[in-house]
Amino acid sequence: MSRLSKRMKEVNRVVEGIKNPISLAEAISYLSKAPKVKFDETVELHFNLNVDLKASDQGIRGTVVLPHGIGKSVKVAVFCKGDAVAKAQSAGADFVGSNDLIDKINSGFMDFDVVVATPDMMRDISKLGKVLGPRGLMPTPKAGTVTTDVERTIKEVKAGRVEFKSDKQGGIHLGIGKKSFAENKLVENAQQVIEAVNHAKPATVKGNLIKSLSVATTMGPGVKVAI
Repeated sequence: MSRLSKRMKEVNRVVEGIKNPISLAEAISYLSKAPKVKFDETVELHFNLNVDLKASDQGIRGTVVLPHGIGKSVKVAVFCKGDAVAKAQSAGADFVGSNDLIDKINSGFMDFDVVVATPDMMRDISKLGKVLGPRGLMPTPKAGTVTTDVERTIKEVKAGRVEFKSDKQGGIHLGIGKKSFAENKLVENAQQVIEAVNHAKPATVKGNLIKSLSVATTMGPGVKVAI
């Protein structure tokens, strides 16, 4: 049986007194008191949803702009042509192109976090499905990454817009910032996500969408949050 490290013993000491779900602010406060590691951990929300896993119309998907960002710079690649090229560049896109960018990605280039495309590029981009799809980077209208308003989309992504999507187990797992953030900023980011998830509730779901919710750090414990 492996022995707990000194840090994990301290982590357990911090949360061992929590018997029931607590408020979001209290949960984040507990995590802030946990011992630090050598990097700035991501603070994550973990949802367990009240959805029928066999029902195709009960998948949850959407986007939300975190008011305080996610704590890291986001590199955006934009597929567009014509007048949209200058607009994308002025909005701060890191990489802009059409067939030239497609060829570059097919050659192995993947130094970006989000892909945005105008509708007229989607037929050409389809050839990147096997490359971008498995990484969750393929632009889609549902994620708001296929758009004619590339300027607004790029600015939102750079400011902290993130996508959420339910998995095959009926859960959503999403980073909401860094442990170094002020507690009130983490709370506000989390509240924005919770509101967005609830807003994405399918009409066929009866009762509350969120069955349970916990907040955790990359290397830390999960703390149950009262819904």
